[in-house]
Amino acid sequence: MNIPFLRPATRTKGPAGPARPKRQASVKALRVDGVSAPLELRLSPRARRMSLRIDATREVVLVVAPLGVPDADVVRFVGRHVAWVRARLAAVPPRLPFEDGVEIPILGVPHRICHDPDHRGSTRMVATGWGNELRVGGQPELLARRVETFLKTEAKKMLAARARAKAAMIGARVTGVTVRDTKSRWGSCSATGGLSFSWRLILAPDPVFDYVVAHEVAHLREMNHSVRFWRLCAKLTHNAEGARAWLKVHGARLHRYG
Repeated sequence: MNIPFLRPATRTKGPAGPARPKRQASVKALRVDGVSAPLELRLSPRARRMSLRIDATREVVLVVAPLGVPDADVVRFVGRHVAWVRARLAAVPPRLPFEDGVEIPILGVPHRICHDPDHRGSTRMVATGWGNELRVGGQPELLARRVETFLKTEAKKMLAARARAKAAMIGARVTGVTVRDTKSRWGSCSATGGLSFSWRLILAPDPVFDYVVAHEVAHLREMNHSVRFWRLCAKLTHNAEGARAWLKVHGARLHRYG
């Protein structure tokens, strides 16, 4: 079963002559009657037929088609699947901005964003008698930025600590950890031992967070998805299948925060 957003980086190969220039896919915007979201058409030299999917992060209907396909054919193609498109768009999770009073999960634990203009110092998590808070000071217009900065910083610290601990379990070495706001993958591993993760993993439950870290650390030993890789991954985390299933169902929701 293919898992979205988890891809090992390829190993670097030696010289093999001059590289062929890549033909990039051309992108254009279209409109289809009965579809509220924008339609993005990508004409790709690699495509052999038209394909259709919903980009939940950007709320865009994405069509990939071979070069030379007329726009009218694309519009008719989407029109034949308009009921499916509408249903998928309706299922896109709502946006949850980082605002005062909004509840966000931090490793699965709900925290209510609490803007306190009198709060001095950095943003911090606070346990109170009525629940957990993410207490944020400063000007109201900077609230969202401060929350995101806090989450990115905490995510990097937690990811790095857990990755290095897991790497030590298999005698591997992590050369560096970075966090980004990637849209197409949750994590990646380079051939030189560098790991990269989506900072949004901090919004996932801890077992899911743990699985993605284990997945990328396992690539330090097996740069593939072989049977040996999955056995190694299973040694580094619990219930990998459950975490994979969670990401497949709920992963898009993580991109709707902020």
